Order: sequence, then C-alpha cells, then structure tokens
Amino acid sequence: MGRVVITGAGTINPLGQSVPQTLEAMREGRCGIGQLELRDVDRLAVRIGGQVKGFEAEQHFNRQQLALYDRFTQFTLIAAREAIAQAGLEFSGELAASSGVVLGTAGGGVSTWDENYRTVYEEGKNRVHPFVVPKLMNNAAASHVSMEYNLKGPSFTVSTACASSNHAMAQAFQMVRLGMSRVMVTGGSESMLCFGGVKAWEGLRVMSRDACRPFSANRNGMVQGEGAGVFVFEDYDHARARGAEILAEVVGFAMTSDAADIVMPSKQGAARAMAGALRDAGVAGEQVGYINAHGTGTLANDKTECAAVADVFGPHADRLMISSTKSMHGHLIGGTGAVELLACIMAVRDGVIAPTIGYEEPDPECALDVVPNAAREAEVDVALSNAFAFGGLNAVLALRRI
Repeated sequence: MGRVVITGAGTINPLGQSVPQTLEAMREGRCGIGQLELRDVDRLAVRIGGQVKGFEAEQHFNRQQLALYDRFTQFTLIAAREAIAQAGLEFSGELAASSGVVLGTAGGGVSTWDENYRTVYEEGKNRVHPFVVPKLMNNAAASHVSMEYNLKGPSFTVSTACASSNHAMAQAFQMVRLGMSRVMVTGGSESMLCFGGVKAWEGLRVMSRDACRPFSANRNGMVQGEGAGVFVFEDYDHARARGAEILAEVVGFAMTSDAADIVMPSKQGAARAMAGALRDAGVAGEQVGYINAHGTGTLANDKTECAAVADVFGPHADRLMISSTKSMHGHLIGGTGAVELLACIMAVRDGVIAPTIGYEEPDPECALDVVPNAAREAEVDVALSNAFAFGGLNAVLALRRI
C-alpha cells in the first residue's frame, strides 16, 4: 500500500477565516464562542455558539452562485480554495479523471431548510426558489468543489453525525493508499446556527448556556459551532516528485460501531476505534504524544472518552497530552473533525499543542493531562484525532510527523 500525505489545508471557522488565523488562535487559547447573532435569537434558551463572525458571502461569490450555495457549501468552497492553492495543484487530464472529493456533513443545507420552512409555513407563500433542493442536499458542497476544480473521480458525501468528517477523511485516505486516486480533496463542513438548527439541539438538553468546558468538573454541556476544514490528501511519491510541501502523513484509521445506544457513548466502542487506528498505522501506543479528543463538554462523553484512553494506553495514558479544541471553536457537528485535524497537524509539524480552555475544576473521572488553558510546546511524533458520534459511530485518524 502507498503512503498518504497532506499537502494542503484550508478552513473557515469561529477562530479564523484561514489556517494561519486558526492556528494562531489555537496557540493563544483564544475563544471563538460568543453571543449568537441570528433571527429570533430571543426565542432560544441557548444563545451562545461558535459563529463565524464578520463573514460576507458577497465578497467570495456572485449572485448566481449564492442562489445555489447554502452557507455550509460556501464555507466548504472557501476552505477548499485555500487548501488547493497551498497544494499547488491543477487538475487536468489523467489526474483530473482520478481525483475526487469526499466530504462530511451531518445536516447539509440546514439554513436553507430553515429559511424555506419560514417562507411556506410562517409567511404562507406557496412557492419557493427552484434551486432549493440542489441548495440543501448533503452532497451539494462535494459537487460544487468537484465542478470548481474539475475533479472527475470519486465524489460523494458521508453523513455520520459528529463523526462525518473523520469518516470522510478515512475514505479519502483509503482511496489514495490503495492507488485508486493519487489525490483526494476531503474534510467536512457544517452550518446549523440558525433558529431551527439551534432549537432542535436545545431539545436534547445537552447544550451549555454559558461556555464549553471539556473535562472540567463543572462542565455543563456542549456548544455548537459552524465552519469547514478541507485538506488535500496525496500519494507520497506523487507529492515528492512535484516538490510539494508536506504538512503531515496520514498513517492509519479505524471505524467502529457501539451497537448499543443512539445517544449514549460506549467506552468499548471508542477504545476499539483508537486501538484499531494504532494497529492500522503500525505504531505502538507509546509513540503517540497527543490526542485531539472528541471532548464535547458533556458529562457522559468526557468521562467515557477518558476511560477509553486509559484502557487503550495503560500507564502511557498519564504521559499523553489530550485536549479538546471544541472549548475554543465549539462543536461543528459534521465538520468538527476536519477543523480539529488542524490541531493534530500543528502538534506533529510545529510542536505546539492546542489547549483545552475554560478548564476550572479537576474531575477525578477525567484525570489525564488535558493541557488546561494554555498551549504547550512539545515534540510529537504521532497524533490521534477522535470522533465519536450519536448512533454509536466512531472514527479515529492517526497522523505522523514527516
């Protein structure tokens, strides 16, 4: 099997509208969570979120494009442009024919659903825009990326709730590793921060009304965010032959199902996913220096994940650094794993560990090194990115310094 490397990265999220801005915010432990600015916010019980502030879609897209692009698609295209520009690739001929797009999203065009439900039910109109369906469909972002960059190979969307991005990137990794494609564009995007999106999540009673404090004893729930992360996964030999800058190597992945409960996490399922990623990567647990945790800030998730880490890594768990960047950017649902992969790249490439901010009180059930409140410099050879979704669907990726 071939080696797979990352040669481009792009993002827009609550911490920044580019990768450099985002990494700077992670280094500084800056919080991108604040008061929501959206229609009917006064009808919401939860009024905070990781919103992309100062975003002007008209600066990036023309009127015809905006008629087709939901906010989650807009985010995806902006991130893809940055990633592909960094990779320095142009897709034509055989490379275009074999290169594709695999993206993750949980909700797709939620903003479009919300807007058009208002049009029909609240305003009583009997017609909607003719492009509503192509605008809201989950594969819209993948399709538009493929069209903008002439990517004619495998292109599709993965939707597995909070693990969507990691599942998508795992599929892209496998395609390049097996020689199906030399290049795949992959990652994920989400934008559920509209009235209907937030109201639906309120019903689960897992949302915090003040802050996201993963692993802290006084944590009281997750905070939603929005945004996208997109990467170029490329065959190592192909990247080296063209002199591309390599950000990190993707060395393994694993996917498991809890087969237990639709919302409650399973220690066994999470542990099997982490152990499987290590086996696939061919690395020992002692080689892992950092884990970007799923770390939602809910009581059940955080303690379950810490218990799973302790089971998999044994005594080495006490020497691991494990942090949740959701404390800074919120939970981007289907797009979250893609933005969190940036923290893993920063760890193995730059030797900077993003912190878990908002940490206030130690929790005996989360007694690991959670890199509280301030970033840390450390040499990391291997990093894991965890994603554990509703439905009991787990996906873990392993990155290595190169």
